[in-house]
Amino acid sequence: MADFDVIVIGGGPGGYVCAIRCAQLGLKTACVEGRETLGGTCLNVGCIPSKALLNATHHLHEVHENFEKMGLMGAAPKVDWARMQAYKADVVNGNTKGIEFLFKKNKVTWLKGWGSIPAAGQVKVGDEVHNAKAIVIATGSEPASLPGVTVDEEVVVTSTGALALGKIPKSMVVIGAGVIGLEMGSVYARLGAEVTVVEYLDAITPGIDGEVAKSFQKLLAKQGLKFVLGAAVQGSERTKKGAKVAYKLRKDDSAHEIEADVVLLATGRRPYTAGLGLEALGVAMEPRGQVQIDGHFQTSVKGVYAIGDAVVGPMLAHKAEDEGMAVAEVIAGKHGHVNYDVIPGVIYTTPEVASVGKTEEQLKAEGRAYKVGKFPFMGNARAKAIFQADGFVKLLADKETDRILGCHIIGPGAGDLIHEVCVAMEFGASAQDLALTCHAHPTYSEAVREAALACGDGAIHA
Repeated sequence: MADFDVIVIGGGPGGYVCAIRCAQLGLKTACVEGRETLGGTCLNVGCIPSKALLNATHHLHEVHENFEKMGLMGAAPKVDWARMQAYKADVVNGNTKGIEFLFKKNKVTWLKGWGSIPAAGQVKVGDEVHNAKAIVIATGSEPASLPGVTVDEEVVVTSTGALALGKIPKSMVVIGAGVIGLEMGSVYARLGAEVTVVEYLDAITPGIDGEVAKSFQKLLAKQGLKFVLGAAVQGSERTKKGAKVAYKLRKDDSAHEIEADVVLLATGRRPYTAGLGLEALGVAMEPRGQVQIDGHFQTSVKGVYAIGDAVVGPMLAHKAEDEGMAVAEVIAGKHGHVNYDVIPGVIYTTPEVASVGKTEEQLKAEGRAYKVGKFPFMGNARAKAIFQADGFVKLLADKETDRILGCHIIGPGAGDLIHEVCVAMEFGASAQDLALTCHAHPTYSEAVREAALACGDGAIHA
């Protein structure tokens, strides 16, 4: 048994970042992780492997769609699925080993196994009980289930199974038009699968700007994805060829079925806190299963904290990382803070979609006076050069003060472009501040500046 200042339960983005920051702040720190590798869902079976497949299949798409336009001639490459899977595994391995190295560098002890909290100040891993002045729950989330849909990770899969299918399916039904469903659907559509997305709501990507969502759906449809919206899934069952999904259209209650080689259940995620012993410990929970915390990330039990997907808020790796650093500061007696108004979200399809701050729908609901600066990538020379001139940048600013309230981008490099707006918002900048900042030419980022100019006297290139 060893005594620690802090024990973090969970080695995902929130947990490992928290552990490293605690160690950097001079606290004797341990991190509990039962997987064979660190990095949690994100690095092992989530963000990182999916980006590897998105990258590989994007290049495949470019070969088929754009190479000849640029004078690059020759036979198109064939897909070696096993080698693509090996490439994905190498990417994952390099990242997870990197976290292990950082633990050693910062003298964080990795307690290998699954943790529980038998009492305040104690963490049990296997047969050993370790004492800690502070405990941080960073156990992440798991795929949400759906009544009538039984996952076997072979034919009916979650994102975990979708990343490692035995072969490329000829057809796929994706249940849920959120980030995970659209990213994985995009991967298999590029690989030649016929992909149909079935969504309960009447629009894709719930919560993002409505105008962006409509444009996004049109662009994905051009890439071959089919959409059935306003459809309530009743269940799925295995067939000789794959599986079939039964659904009812909400507009008329009519019943329908669709069959495919593979069904991907992508209806979101839920907090994973099973086995921690929180109920016996007396930790208060939220109605939807998250751990209840105060403004300093502390649970109802003194000395026990929680962050990331285990608590209320967007289930994003970078949100968990920010909370991990903030709670480390709190435990070390410093001031830890997360600005929840400036947390970007990104969908890594082609084109990418990124957003931060308020949407138009939210501002209208609040009754806030605002103005819109919009600029199409059709006016951006760099975007046109790479055949990604679809999409636009949309900047929202306060009508009176010109302060930036939000930004929504659909286009090339959107996931990187959004961050200059994040920095601007952190400093309380106005749209004019952005508009007066020189941007290098030719870059995609000029579109952000043009959108800021459009909030004032007008964009130059539109």
